[in-house]
Amino acid sequence: MKFRNPLISPSTAAFLKEARATRGFSSFDFIHGYIYGRWTHLYIAIGTGQHPLAKKLAPFAAWVEARITHNKKSQDPANTISMADTYHGKTMPREAAKKLVLVNEDINLPDLEQVIPYKRARSIILKNPDHIVALDCPCRSAKPNPCLPLDVCLVVGEPFASFVVDHNPGKTRWITRDEAVAIIDAEDARGHVHHAFFKDAMLGRFYAICNCCACCCGAIHAHQNGTPMLASSGYLAGIDEDMCTACETCAASCQFGALAIGNLLMEVDPAKCMGCGVCVDKCPQEAIALYRDEGKGEPLEIFALMEKAAAQ
Repeated sequence: MKFRNPLISPSTAAFLKEARATRGFSSFDFIHGYIYGRWTHLYIAIGTGQHPLAKKLAPFAAWVEARITHNKKSQDPANTISMADTYHGKTMPREAAKKLVLVNEDINLPDLEQVIPYKRARSIILKNPDHIVALDCPCRSAKPNPCLPLDVCLVVGEPFASFVVDHNPGKTRWITRDEAVAIIDAEDARGHVHHAFFKDAMLGRFYAICNCCACCCGAIHAHQNGTPMLASSGYLAGIDEDMCTACETCAASCQFGALAIGNLLMEVDPAKCMGCGVCVDKCPQEAIALYRDEGKGEPLEIFALMEKAAAQ
């Protein structure tokens, strides 16, 4: 008969078991992940400065950040870990995001350096990928007048899905793959960007798809203010000059401010463009398309990555 600790929920025990099996995952990392997963909304609200306690807890937050990043003056700069390395998102066009919730088998894709260009948290290890939870967006929830609806963050796979549901019962709900696809489609229609999020404290893996808007998203705010928390999709928007009428609809829809009137026509700022594809669907003239740009890194195309891994 298996002993069950009455003080630890099954989902917490599963998270702890997975943490122990994860190479290099420390006790501090587990505690950090437990706090993040259990009190996600409070964690994000304090981290983005939206919570009343944010200023009072600033010294403690700075200590935690230093502990997480291990930034020391004596360290080799090439090996320095930044906050972006510990928590970041990979931009995906809509179809790529949908494919990520349609995976029907466990997968193990560790250390995707070419796809996720960070030093930590860049593995996709999916167990029970059909276990999907819609979570009230912590960034939106922290805002006084947020974008709606709130339940647009998708937590995918175990042990994350069950852990988040158990500890956030009023802000989560189990959904099917079809419901997850519907959420992605609806958010795309609203002009919001899809990001696959990775976090060191979440076992260094992909754990959620967030559907982000520049007005609410803490990651987009940080990215635009110099903390590179978001990686390009690997694509760049391109404009057909013969079809463009300079109506500026695309500029109004761009969450990254990458589109503006140039020499009588719309122009793309390649440094700002994340290749999300929102502008493609919003252009009434169908004058915009996404193009692969090798300088922007490899796309997160889950089925292609699975095929490549199987062939090796």
